[in-house]
Amino acid sequence: MTAELTRGQNHPLPRARLEIRVSAGTPVVAGATLGDENGTIHGVERVVHPGAPTLPGLEVSRQAAADHRLAVDLDAVPDAVHRVSVLLALPIGGRGPARFGAVAAPFVAVTDLDGDEVASYTITGLEAESAVVALELYRRQGAWKVRAVGQGYAGGLAELLADQKLPEAHQLAASIHEAVASGLARSIPAPPAAAPAHRPDHGTPPPTGPGTPVPPASSPYDPQGASAPGPQTPGAPGRHGAQQPYPGGPGESATTGQPAAPAGGPIDYSHPRRQNTAPPPPPPAAPPAEPGQPARPVAGDATGWSMEERLYNQVWGMFEDLARTTAAYRSAVDFADSRMEKELDQVLADPRSRIGGQGDAAREGARARHGQLVAQAREVLDRDVAQLVAEAEVVEPALPAAFARWDNPVWHAYRVPMEIPMALRLGDLHLPEADRIRIPMLMRLPLERGLWIDSGRSASLDGSFADSHEMRRLGLETAVAHAARLLAVYPAGEFTVHVIDPAGSGAQALAPLVQSGVLAAPPAQGAAGTADVLARLTQRVDLVQMALRGGAPDALPPGLDTSQQLLIVNDFPHGFDDRAVNQLRYLADEGPAVGVHLMMVADREESAGFGPLLDPLWRSLLRLTPVADDHLADPWVGHAWTYEPSLVPPGSQVLQQVLAQVAAARRSWGR
Repeated sequence: MTAELTRGQNHPLPRARLEIRVSAGTPVVAGATLGDENGTIHGVERVVHPGAPTLPGLEVSRQAAADHRLAVDLDAVPDAVHRVSVLLALPIGGRGPARFGAVAAPFVAVTDLDGDEVASYTITGLEAESAVVALELYRRQGAWKVRAVGQGYAGGLAELLADQKLPEAHQLAASIHEAVASGLARSIPAPPAAAPAHRPDHGTPPPTGPGTPVPPASSPYDPQGASAPGPQTPGAPGRHGAQQPYPGGPGESATTGQPAAPAGGPIDYSHPRRQNTAPPPPPPAAPPAEPGQPARPVAGDATGWSMEERLYNQVWGMFEDLARTTAAYRSAVDFADSRMEKELDQVLADPRSRIGGQGDAAREGARARHGQLVAQAREVLDRDVAQLVAEAEVVEPALPAAFARWDNPVWHAYRVPMEIPMALRLGDLHLPEADRIRIPMLMRLPLERGLWIDSGRSASLDGSFADSHEMRRLGLETAVAHAARLLAVYPAGEFTVHVIDPAGSGAQALAPLVQSGVLAAPPAQGAAGTADVLARLTQRVDLVQMALRGGAPDALPPGLDTSQQLLIVNDFPHGFDDRAVNQLRYLADEGPAVGVHLMMVADREESAGFGPLLDPLWRSLLRLTPVADDHLADPWVGHAWTYEPSLVPPGSQVLQQVLAQVAAARRSWGR
């Protein structure tokens, strides 16, 4: 069975002879580097690329192409090589895109020689990057594994190679691009890609809606992907200037290995509603701290053009800080364990220490030193977490409605906005070592990936407290809360929600949307209702795509709803035939670029009868859960983050109050 990886996840490789298949949707250059146990490349002869397409155990394509097959024989790789990093880069100097954020997320699969997938990875969360480390094959205890990396570099191949400590990085990058341009690697044009979703570095708004800031993914945080899960799961600036992505993606629980280094570089604060290029104003100064005490936190203590942008960047900084301090703690504990194990082995290896009390004293000393190291690491972690908790206590009440939990008082003062916010809160993230702190999981808008609310039993951490019926109910309630939040943060008339509920089983959970009148039409039921909604939305995608590709966005038919569209699908695959499934896949793949988004409430096992036909569908969606679950992995240090959905508190009427205002604004707008 294929392992669908998210950033940071790894998977064992069952055999040495493999193929790595790349599908990018646009011509890319594929290559690989051979590094030592630290990932260092010792010379240009350890890089395989179109100008030098073969090395022992590796062969890559001589051309820039939308699809690649890289041949790998790990038994033939030199013994000194411990890491094989698979690289993708956009050719320079051509007519193609200059950054991965403008094209569909590349997909990479490791297969055996029969074509059966071993592991796959959709690289989400890229924006300004023009080169990316897609996968890493690495040795661990005599066996080979594959890890999903997804580390992008805005500086292109030169920055990527320099990050792997290659002295001749710039010269080699230039020679690779020269080989591609001169015909050693003939470029094969890809078929026209769908128009990319609007992003923050675009200067003009998309033809299908108002100008809004958009990212990748996933972030989770990828997750968009995220990518997300997520991921978009998307890169975002941390408080130290590096691009740090949130976790995300449609994958399962993360199995982490070595951390991937973060990409550096300046922060791009370009914005579609901002025409000047001056740097943003500095963040507010923190009040002076007491001598010997850490600085008191301030809400909005990050760089940005507005308080919303400052808070968004501050949340990213909190995520980065928690990831870093937890990684340091885990590394210290691993070191302490390794050191104690080594000391105990030395005691057992010495015959003199196995007799009498000398050995007991040595063992007690080793355990005491281990406890001291762990205690010191825990003290540092507790100090850092306490500072983050203090910061969260200041930041959380200051968040705007789109970033806030449903129990935040800001929702009681809710008014329908006049413009779209930067991002939307989909839940919270936390780590087991720091359970006191919750980091908001913010997803940039408009969405660039659909959402999959996993209603399967595997969605819960223990898998035993809720039966399948209860999980479906919780999944749909979670979807309703997310849809209500999306409706609430868009201006009146700029977001439309459709629902497919083939068996009518979700009537109770859907009641807030139905009774408030915010839906475009009553939930579609039965096969006929399902077919009608899917036909109308696929037609809308086709029309907008044709208008954009023809350069005539104003030529859309009169009366076509150009607002952002969300389709909630409940109880999948009930009521779906093969044609409906293909339409659903089409909406998931092509819809986000033209403002049509998908939110699936489904148990993947129940659709197993469709076989591998649905694998691309699940990969294209950011997997979320209706209960707490540790399935999101960040690509920076490889933590498995526990995700908790953003739900309305029991007994609260805030959802109904917000939807009532949204419905009233829609009626007023439609007059």
